[in-house]
Formats: sequence, C-alpha cells, structure tokens
Amino acid sequence: MKLHSSFFIILLISLSYNCIAQDSTIMDDGQKFTLTEAIVRNHFDYKEILQRIKQDTSFYKAFKTLRTIGYSSYNHIEMLDENNKMQASLNSKTRQNKIGGCRTMDILEETITGDLINKKGEYNYTTPSLYASLFFTKGSICGETNIVSGKNRVIKGSGIEKAKEQLKMLFFNPGKKIPGIPFIGNKLDLYDESAHELYDYKLDYVEYHGQLVYVFDVQPKADLGFFAKDRIVVDQMITWFNPKTLEVLGRNYSLSYKAGVYDFNVSMEVEMNYFNGQLVPKILRYKGNWDVVFKKRERGLFTATLFDYKLGQ
Repeated sequence: MKLHSSFFIILLISLSYNCIAQDSTIMDDGQKFTLTEAIVRNHFDYKEILQRIKQDTSFYKAFKTLRTIGYSSYNHIEMLDENNKMQASLNSKTRQNKIGGCRTMDILEETITGDLINKKGEYNYTTPSLYASLFFTKGSICGETNIVSGKNRVIKGSGIEKAKEQLKMLFFNPGKKIPGIPFIGNKLDLYDESAHELYDYKLDYVEYHGQLVYVFDVQPKADLGFFAKDRIVVDQMITWFNPKTLEVLGRNYSLSYKAGVYDFNVSMEVEMNYFNGQLVPKILRYKGNWDVVFKKRERGLFTATLFDYKLGQ
C-alpha cells in the first residue's frame, strides 16, 4: 500500500511540475527565440549557445574529415519513376584508403541495375553523380585537409558542376544563403531579420541516442498568410548538438519550393560519430524530387552507411 501511495505522490508531483513548466521567449540581437523550461532551469548560457549554433562549421568539417582518413561504406542509391517504382539502382561496398597524404578507393562489391550509367560509365542522373562526388574517389587525390576556419564555400563551375556545388552547399550549410539560385538564394538564410518573421526557433535539452544534448528546432510559423508562405523554403530543420563542444551530432531537415522554372522537395537525415576525437558522418539518408527546366524530373534516394574508420598511413 505504501508503494502505491509513493507512486501516486510522485505521479502527482510530476503532473504538477509539467503543468507549471513553461517555455520562455527571449530576444537575442533583436531576434526572438524560445527556450524550454529545461534550458531555463539549468541556467545554460543560451546566448553563447545560440551564437555558436548560428556560426557552426562542425557539420561541414565532419564531411571534410572523411577526405583525410580511411573508412568503409555501404552505398545504396535508387532512382524512381513517376509511380515511385525503382528504375535504376546501385548497391555497393567500398573502402577508402588514405596512404601518404593521398586517398584512393577500392570497390569491394557492386550491383548496378537499370539505366543508372551509360556506355561510357557516366551517370545518367544528377543524384548518383552528386553522391559519387561526396563518397566515391576516382584515381588518387592528394593534399586534402579538413580545415574550414576562415573559409567560405564558393560556387565554382557551370552547368551540372555548378548545380552539384549548390546542392553540396544545401547539404553542408542548411540555413545559409546560397548564391546563384534564382528566386530563393536569400530565402534560405534562417538567421536574418526577415526570416524571423517566418520561422519559430526553439532551444531545448533532450535525450538523443542515450545522452543529454541540446536540440535546436526551426519550424515555419503556423499562422503565415499566403504571400508569407511563398517565402518559405525550409520546411523543418532539427539539429542535435554535443552540450560540451556544441558540435553537430545529428541533423534532420527538409526543403521545398516551386519557382516555375524549377521545383524541388528534398529531405536529409544525418547522424554523426566520433573517431580519434574528430566528428565524422555515420549515416546519411537523402530523398529528393526535383525538376529543372529543360531537364528530366528526378526522383531519387540514397543512403550512405560509414564504418571501420582508420587513420591515414
């Protein structure tokens, strides 16, 4: 009987606590953010946290670190038709080697179906071409580093190469301006004054894969009018941060837009890992549906599963 009484007392205290727990709205550099009760109660330095989040480079650096180490990867790519049936695919296992400052890649297993590649061995689609530029290595590439401090990503090339660079910037720097994309380049900036008219920003302290972390959630405001909704590109972005280093531990985000000459609807999920004290990608999942004038619509998805990291020799 005492055990039951204790349980109900704890339950009542918990319910009462949740009832009075309230989020707080604060202003930082003239911009509005929501802090959950967990952040307020633990007296976290939210100003420093928010500033570090806005200036984060750890996400991009983690992918650059992949160029400086060895690792194995399971690679899965699917291209879909208008009925979402698979029309081409790639499944492989690869091993990147890092020897003497240069990286090479071995294909350990590979199965390709459909029209994924042409007779010249080139990809018939942009999606696998983008994947290859992220995770595959042709020949030997030397002299790479993972330094990102003081460097701004720039868009190089033209045509398909320029498009791939823009897509990479979307992957590595979500929420930042991207030059050269008509109609939406500036709309991707989540941290300028105009964006705060469109989005809600929330900082919380939650459990993520067995540890307590900060989570920063950006969502479009619920009460936007028609013309305001037309300015929305980021449908959601949730990022989990290491509370000690404020490095990105994981990120889910989705983006969509229709601009007449093109439209897209893409989503990404990324989980990170630590190797030798450095942040590296562990799993990356992508699903996208996009169309550009004069090009065939692409519907595709891919998953990269990375493991067995090793230092370069």
